Amino acid sequence: MADTMGHSATATRNNARVALGIFVLALAPQIFEIIWSLGTIVGWGSGRGPAAALIGHTSALLAGAPGAVFGSFGGEAKKLSSDVLLALIYSYPLFAVAILTIFMTIRSPQDYIGGVVLMAVALFALWASSDLQGMRGFSFGAGTAPRMFGGLLVALSAGIALTGLLQDGPALAHYSWRGPLFVMAAILFFALAIRPLGLVVSAFASFLIAATGSHETRWIEAIIVGACLTIGCAILFPYILGLPMPMFPRFLVQ
Repeated sequence: MADTMGHSATATRNNARVALGIFVLALAPQIFEIIWSLGTIVGWGSGRGPAAALIGHTSALLAGAPGAVFGSFGGEAKKLSSDVLLALIYSYPLFAVAILTIFMTIRSPQDYIGGVVLMAVALFALWASSDLQGMRGFSFGAGTAPRMFGGLLVALSAGIALTGLLQDGPALAHYSWRGPLFVMAAILFFALAIRPLGLVVSAFASFLIAATGSHETRWIEAIIVGACLTIGCAILFPYILGLPMPMFPRFLVQ
């Protein structure tokens, strides 16, 4: 009995951690936009400011999406904002999965979590293409293929997650976040810095940020390779491809 109770308590704690991770995943696009909007304070990037993004997503999650759901039951039809659609198509289904996870017995955490992550990718794709023609009904258009593949991926990922509940399998393997974290940081830095700092500085700095993601990085070699790639980008994009990209920091040009 003591072993059963101890095992049950451990499983409950593990389920709570998994549910918390899914809950954070459900809010990942909103959190990313809020972080991205911080760049607008110093003139980096474009779009809504942090306050507008925070208010928009909060009102959509707490008021807009529930109002749209109850309005559909009452027969009211109106055009929904992008924030409300994100909550309805992406966040709310993952919220439901997070709540159900607390009460489930996860027999194969690797399959279950992998299926949920694939489901999140599919739901995000459905939201991102929700404004394309052909996404609703039987009309064909630019959104037909995303709708079909997104729906198929949702079904397949749900099947994978269900396998994690019904069959014993491996536990969640250890995953190193350093590499993906610094690569994403490099991409985000490049996107925010390309306009104020120019291609030369932003490309070279982004390469060094990405190189930080590996323990095996040799910095002298990384600097040489980064300089060569930066020179290649400076020749390729503005001169060969003819893309109007700023080359040097804005304060030096002015």
